[in-house]
Amino acid sequence: MTETILILDFGSQYSQLIARAVREAQVYAELVPWDASEGAIAALAPKGFILSGGPQSIYETGSPIIPEFVLASGLPILGICYGMQALMQELGGKVLPAEKREYGLAHLTLGKPSRLLEESSGRQVWMSHGDRTEQAAPGFDVLASTENTPIAAVGDPARRYYGLQFHPEVRHTTGGRDILRRFVIEVCGCAGDWTPSSMISDAVGRIRDQVGNERVLSAVSGGVDSSVATTLVREAVGDQLSAVFVDTGLMRQGEVDWVSQTFQAALGDNLIVIDAADQFFTRLKGVTSPEEKRILVGETFIRLFESTARQLGSPKYLVQGTIYPDVVESRASERGHAQRIKSHHNVGGLPEVMDFDLVEPLRYLFKDEVRKVGKALGLPDMLVARQPFPGPGLAVRCVGEVTRERVAKLRQADAIFLEALEQAGLLNTAQTGTDDAAVAVAQAFAVLLPVRSVGVMGDQRTYDEVITLRAVTTEDFMTADWARLPQDLLSQVANRIVNEVNGINRVLYDITSKPPGTIEWE
Repeated sequence: MTETILILDFGSQYSQLIARAVREAQVYAELVPWDASEGAIAALAPKGFILSGGPQSIYETGSPIIPEFVLASGLPILGICYGMQALMQELGGKVLPAEKREYGLAHLTLGKPSRLLEESSGRQVWMSHGDRTEQAAPGFDVLASTENTPIAAVGDPARRYYGLQFHPEVRHTTGGRDILRRFVIEVCGCAGDWTPSSMISDAVGRIRDQVGNERVLSAVSGGVDSSVATTLVREAVGDQLSAVFVDTGLMRQGEVDWVSQTFQAALGDNLIVIDAADQFFTRLKGVTSPEEKRILVGETFIRLFESTARQLGSPKYLVQGTIYPDVVESRASERGHAQRIKSHHNVGGLPEVMDFDLVEPLRYLFKDEVRKVGKALGLPDMLVARQPFPGPGLAVRCVGEVTRERVAKLRQADAIFLEALEQAGLLNTAQTGTDDAAVAVAQAFAVLLPVRSVGVMGDQRTYDEVITLRAVTTEDFMTADWARLPQDLLSQVANRIVNEVNGINRVLYDITSKPPGTIEWE
């Protein structure tokens, strides 16, 4: 059984980053609500607990608390921010409002040496709190402090309990990932067996247990997620799988032919290609709401799969490439209490009544883990390293009404942008940012805006639509920063778009990070 660290989610926006950081140490981490039942937690057989941060104050009535059975388990515990305060309050310490709140970077001064904080010098850490521990609980040593927080880290090595007022899971904290690695490996005693081969073995076993001898239909989009999910299911059940690729009319330039050829070679007669562009444009006519677009696309997909399934003997199961960020952004109640950001067509946008049971082998994997699994499965690098593409396709990059004419403009502009980035060697490769650190252009695309601007072309006045270019750098797609692309490249792309794409006379570049924005516009 895979060794598991459970993260009790108290509502922090960083909770998923904790899971991501633990998995970097090759230890599986699962995010569960702080009030999950004892039985549900026992079934996961955790090796230790991490208590996340949260927006509330521990001394307020009704605030989340640590379940008694967690403390009674005798397992290691690491509290982060609110999690540390909850640990201190529960074990006899004192938590009060801070005289001066602490948000952003702070310098950490280390105190008594510990297994968690090994370096003897100070470090940069990320703080985000308005309360602080005024008195550590009995048995705890003070391990570190900052100028405004005398008790910034605590430890009780006998009970293997630790607390950090700062956030080690964010990149702003120097060596934060090392702290989490030491906790799960050295304190919890995990072996670090969460590897691509173990992910594959685990997924194949779960698929076989779920599917048995039933037939399975897979939704192939050409993206890395659906491709890896389809390959995993084929690995598990072989010819029980049939794959369907739907041409929605909302794909990137050349995508339909490329996907058809790639999967035809791998699946042969088990690949079915459906031309459904007319249906999607009909359903989307007059629709401008992003949520409605996603839901309509999701429902149309499902109905197409249902009709195709009837022709194939009505397979019971449908495979989808849902990954962990999809679940996090779509459902507030499933794995915690974070606010829903948007519906994904393959999660929150599904109709309530379907003819299928879902098979989602990637549901709790992050994007980089999916890529590693795809590579281990032998998928070509060209496919594994593909740019992410939303399930609803260009419908959610065509802000406003989705029409064939507008999508054609967007598709052409998007192709120009991606071609320039590829020729410059910037797609999925290292480039130098303003801080001289190597970063990766993880995702880039064009967005068509439903606004017009005045321009002058050929001595004539124009009044045409606007394209925005979006390129981001990220490691986990939970947070992202805008890519510092060369100005000459942006100038070249803008010039080509205005000259080659009819109906576009202005090009913008999006310099918004995530948060506060999302990577996609809709």
